[in-house]
Formats: sequence, C-alpha cells, structure tokens
Amino acid sequence: MNSKKKLPPPARKTFRHGDLRRALLEAGINLAREGGPQAVVLREATRSAGVAPNAAYRHFSSHNDLLQAVRAAALSSLALAIEAEIAKVQRRKAPPPDSARATLRAVGTGYLKFALTERGLFRTAFLTPDLVEDDLDAAKTGKSGLNPFQLLNSALDMLVSTGVLPQERRPGAEYLAWSAVHGLAFLVIDGPLNSASEKDIRALSERLLLMVENGL
Repeated sequence: MNSKKKLPPPARKTFRHGDLRRALLEAGINLAREGGPQAVVLREATRSAGVAPNAAYRHFSSHNDLLQAVRAAALSSLALAIEAEIAKVQRRKAPPPDSARATLRAVGTGYLKFALTERGLFRTAFLTPDLVEDDLDAAKTGKSGLNPFQLLNSALDMLVSTGVLPQERRPGAEYLAWSAVHGLAFLVIDGPLNSASEKDIRALSERLLLMVENGL
C-alpha cells in the first residue's frame, strides 16, 4: 500500500502584478462552478493557484472578499449568456413588436440555460440578497455594460416602446417576470423538478416564458 501523502502543487513566485489576483479569482470561479458558494475557500484557491496562503491577502482581504469577487464574475457570466440569446434575436431582423417579444423570451432563455448548465455559478450569483437595481459594478455586467437585471429591464422597456406592453402595466413587471423564471430555475436545480427529464424541463421552460410574456 502506498502511504505517501499527496503533496500540494509547488508555490509559484513568478506572478506579475495583477496576475496573482486573476489566478486566485479564476481558481475561486472553478471552485464555485464545481461546488457552489460553499466551495469557495481562500486556502483552497491559493492551493489551486500554487501560491502560499498568505500571498492571497495582498489581493483579497478575507474569504468573503474572494467570494464576492467570484459572485460578481458569476453575474457577469450570466449577463453574457443572456446577451448571447439576445444576439440571436437581433440577427433575425423581425418587425419591432415581434423583436421585442423575442428579446424578452431571450432574456428568460439565457437565464434558464445558464442556471441549468452552470448550477454552481448560478447559486453563487444569488448567494446574497443584495439589491441590483442601481448596482453599477462593471464586474457584474456583460459586454453591453448591463447586468442581468438591467438586461431584463431593457427588454421590458422595448415592449413598451413598441406598443406591446401598455405603459401603465410596466411598473413592477421586472419583478413578476424575474420571480417566475428564477423560481423555475431553482425548482429544477435544487427542488422537486431536479429529476425531471431534459425534454420536460425544456417544455416547461417554453411554456413559462410564454406565460410571462402573455401575462404581463
């Protein structure tokens, strides 16, 4: 029987300024991807990056500091996933009302796809009840400079500007749409729909997005 203990990777000493922070953040993102927010441990991130634990404190003052940076990166990845779905709509060049409806569905589609394919990062993105309405942190946005919540707001504003959604029904619509899609996401990844087939989840997702669109 081999009694040798597995040794940690050798400490690196060749990081340039800024490289170590990026390496630690990437390590934290990978930990979150595999195990959710609970897996983001500063010591484990330093081990993955191949540096001494004390080196991390030059860039992240605490475990929570790293966790919040990983959360911001997760929100940014979610925004990028939503933007990718919106880009598909924009390439179709449909009439404005049809494009507005399709854009709202694209926001929901991107949201659900990310939740189901990046479950650990999705859980991490929503680990705290922080307000997002006025959050201008660029680390949480996509290429458009908008975070996921702002992308939803933009899609709803498009519905109003194209005459699909009456102006008087616009206030609060973002929370109605968000709660429905977010609720389905967590029913699938952490709830009673966890064992549902991919076909059933896809069908439920499509019906939910249509329900949101028609119900606003």
